[in-house]
Amino acid sequence: MSEESQVAESSKSELKRRYTHRWMVKNVPFFLFLALLAIIYIYNGHYADKSIREIGRAQTQLKELQYEYKTLRSEVMFRSKESELAKAVEVLGLRELTAPAVALPDTLKKP
Repeated sequence: MSEESQVAESSKSELKRRYTHRWMVKNVPFFLFLALLAIIYIYNGHYADKSIREIGRAQTQLKELQYEYKTLRSEVMFRSKESELAKAVEVLGLRELTAPAVALPDTLKKP
């Protein structure tokens, strides 16, 4: 046998001595801890993706509601102009005053 094959064999035997069945059983809690960390890591990634999607949906809804608010506000502002109100109540037979309002005297005086 050459020296290289002896070195390879000795390293294999050393690995076998190090990683025996007893060593594996002894380190089961550590392996379980690593598995738990991996599960938490995966869950965190999924949770972050879900949160990002929900934030995107909420932003879209917010933009739509802002557009709707601005549209309705401008419509209300337009309809509440004096000229538009006059046109709207003209159908009911109401019209703007051309003469100034008459002040009624206060007939009920307090003693």
